[in-house]
Amino acid sequence: MSPPAPPEALQRPAPTAQEPVRTGSRTGLVAICVSLFAALVVSVVVAIGLGPAVVPPAETARFLWAALSGGPISADEVTTYQIIWQIRTPRVLLAALVGAGLSAVGVAIQALVRNALADPFVLGVSSGASVGAVGVTVMGGLAVFGIYAVSVGAFLGALVASVLVYGASSTKGALSPLRLVLTGVAMSLGFQAVMSVIIYFAPSSEATSMVLYWTMGSFGAASWGSLPVVTAAVLLGVLVLHRHGRPLDVLALGDETAASLGISPDRHRKSLLVLVSLVTGVMVAVSGSIAFVGLVMPHLVRMVVGATHARVLAVAPLAGAVFMVWVDLVSRTLVAPRELPLGVITALVGVPVFITLMRRKSYMFGGR
Repeated sequence: MSPPAPPEALQRPAPTAQEPVRTGSRTGLVAICVSLFAALVVSVVVAIGLGPAVVPPAETARFLWAALSGGPISADEVTTYQIIWQIRTPRVLLAALVGAGLSAVGVAIQALVRNALADPFVLGVSSGASVGAVGVTVMGGLAVFGIYAVSVGAFLGALVASVLVYGASSTKGALSPLRLVLTGVAMSLGFQAVMSVIIYFAPSSEATSMVLYWTMGSFGAASWGSLPVVTAAVLLGVLVLHRHGRPLDVLALGDETAASLGISPDRHRKSLLVLVSLVTGVMVAVSGSIAFVGLVMPHLVRMVVGATHARVLAVAPLAGAVFMVWVDLVSRTLVAPRELPLGVITALVGVPVFITLMRRKSYMFGGR
């Protein structure tokens, strides 16, 4: 006869395939976050220095410090300094911010709709933003915003898409995850049809290139002027989502379970839907649609830190930022001086990774 289990063993739930056993979880989580932050800093410095004009990391760091501290720059270094500070730095920082935001929003969306195949663009936000951007480009308007007219049009299009999806999927004030996903997919197809009609009746090379930009993604239009809004939106979104870690854990278990635990699924789903729509709209307005980051990154992070949303939301933004910095670097250097759309690279990386995850961790994709 085996000895009786100690009291703590009776109280501790058995480990499941969804949540692997880990020792020193808090220390391990801190170590992962510190390592990813260090990798992000190194990646940013390296990415800023690489391009048609290669600048060594030490020189790149010196130029960055001079820009931040107001240090002196010699006359023969002015051109290189301008390339580093005015062109590459805002682009690399924007890539890090968008990568962090897409990863965090992807985690939240998958919990909100209880669908492991969901990503930040499943609600039709990106398609609405594309219609807004193409509409402004082809038909004009919003001239009061100057060079930011297209981005403002994209953001307004994203907001319109969010409102339409919410209104169409809401039934007596309740939001069903399945209706939300189906409505988002239908709206995406509808917005794509509208965009095709706009281009058909106003064909031009500028419209075609704009469609490619908004459907495949690019950081080519990054500037210091666009960073403050994106920074505020992404940081606020990540912080609020992290504070909603427990409600997201409960929502992922189902509405009945959430209600039994004192969580109002409809109230939390509505507030989080507004948040993720706004953050996604801001990101799409400056970068276009970038696929697979918000889909694959949450699953990769869950493999390392488990399924608890507070842990995932602490790691996913850093991992997404590092990933997107390197994706952007490959985009602008692989076939230089031409630039590959970001969506091409993320798809080439994301598809094999996603298939590998599905084969090795099938329980994360709806079970066997």
